[in-house]
Amino acid sequence: MNRQLIGIPVSPGVAIAKALVLHAEDFTIPEKKITQDDVPKEIARFEDALTKTRQALIAIRKKIADEIGAEHSDIFNAHLLILEDRTLIEDVIGEVKTKCINVEAAFSHVIQKYYNAFHAIDDEYLRERVSDVRDIGRRVLHNLLGRERAVLIDLAEPTIVVAHDISPTDTAAMDKEKVVAFATEIGGPTSHTAIMARSLGIPAVVGVDVLTHMVKTGDLVAIDGSHGLVIVEPDQKKIEELLHERERYDEFTHGLERLRDLPAETKDKKRIVLQANIEIPDEIPSVIAQGAEGIGLYRTEFFYMNRTDLPTEDEQYQAYRYVAEQMKNHSVVIRTIDFGGDKFLSSIDLPYETNPFLGWRAIRFCLARVDIFKTQLRAILRASAHGKIKVMFPMISNLNEMRRACQIVAEAKAELKVKNMPFDEKIPVGAMIEIPSAALISDKLAQESDFFSIGTNDLIQYSLAVDRINEKIAYLYEPTHPAILRMIQQIVENAHKNKIEVAVCGEMSSDMALALLLIGFGVDELSMSPFVVPKVKKLVRSVTMKQARDIAAEAMHYETGAEIRQFADSQVKKVAPELMA
Repeated sequence: MNRQLIGIPVSPGVAIAKALVLHAEDFTIPEKKITQDDVPKEIARFEDALTKTRQALIAIRKKIADEIGAEHSDIFNAHLLILEDRTLIEDVIGEVKTKCINVEAAFSHVIQKYYNAFHAIDDEYLRERVSDVRDIGRRVLHNLLGRERAVLIDLAEPTIVVAHDISPTDTAAMDKEKVVAFATEIGGPTSHTAIMARSLGIPAVVGVDVLTHMVKTGDLVAIDGSHGLVIVEPDQKKIEELLHERERYDEFTHGLERLRDLPAETKDKKRIVLQANIEIPDEIPSVIAQGAEGIGLYRTEFFYMNRTDLPTEDEQYQAYRYVAEQMKNHSVVIRTIDFGGDKFLSSIDLPYETNPFLGWRAIRFCLARVDIFKTQLRAILRASAHGKIKVMFPMISNLNEMRRACQIVAEAKAELKVKNMPFDEKIPVGAMIEIPSAALISDKLAQESDFFSIGTNDLIQYSLAVDRINEKIAYLYEPTHPAILRMIQQIVENAHKNKIEVAVCGEMSSDMALALLLIGFGVDELSMSPFVVPKVKKLVRSVTMKQARDIAAEAMHYETGAEIRQFADSQVKKVAPELMA
């Protein structure tokens, strides 16, 4: 009774229902020798399986578009790209021909290589694309083996789906009236499971270790998607606590919903612009639903993934245009590609680096590969004719990088003028301040920029020499370290002296105590996960600007990060206690 498991909260709320456990399908594919005469038949079977899989995915994509909206059906474009990957197809056919083995075995070998490659990536967003590869692999194997896939339809009662992972295609086929929550063993905030759960407005917890070993179909399970908890067989007392928590959460969210169309301004009418960070266009409905005033960080790396070629200018233009048009009169800050570090391009042979985070990445990569950079810039510029787009360069470390990047923007503009393609002549161009050197010369960079956006995640990591995913030193990753706060103060002061605005787009914006300090430091805009926007708006509307300034000033008198954190938490409890519940 009351077995409690902890995972990652990705979609808030509380649900209590019987579990339906989806165990991972274990495909044991026997390898059989075939003759050369059998090769054409095996290849034909493979092509037939690909066709059936493609037709099924297109039907599911249409179903999603009809039921939830066209923007969510784009999830399946990645699946279709994998199916049409010529390298994958040719590798499978090559194995059949050279090894004279059955096509199921050949496909299984090749798809496993793809799976292993994605699974080994450190970057969270890319690693979560493993589920796309796995799902496609299972679908093709089902068709090769002539099996029917189990789907989540015709459920008799409210159900919580428990699984190692839930593929987008399984989610698309489920009975959405009966599935009240998800819990999975893998995944993160940007996984398709998380995105779909938020789109459907149901609680979800992911990354719950050994979940499918601890839960069996029919068990009563409670999901607390706000705190990342899965409770197996809760007793009556726990159920009552959870129902009370659900009532409290529903009341709290209804209160936040009433703020949706109200401005994010302090009690003394100081306006703070609250924006959202997004990875993919699928997240736009959440941005709009939560009342964000634009996109403060649009990461564009996803465009280059799951493919063996580079995206064309037109492909990128269409996606950027879609986001700009959806956000209407609100601004969209597009960060140019940030490759290197733990992100790679499958279509380009990036050199091996012993310390990639300090290597050939982000703006350094773009300035070296002007062809790729300029293609993206032309797409962004063309999209700027359809909305309020801004361009932001990542990992700027000196003035020369900023100047050279702006020069390439000017070249891209000139190329579009020759073709009579419209764009915003005065498109704002900004620097992402995420390296200590950029912070220390922010007075000079401000003279070359139209705006700043502080990437606090990397700024903290580089300033404190802490790898934030290294468990042994994670305790040193301290956003409230006085050095970090002093740098942020200095960046804001230098920006305002040069009459440009400054935003924060790192995780600090999502933390109520840290957001309060940022407001007090004079940050103009905060950008965060869409689902945090209502809470930060509540915080903004609960204080005066004078209070926030006084709190930030007093915080800087403390000598350690722990003392500053404790003080900031206590101040949030005073001005908006419900946010700390």
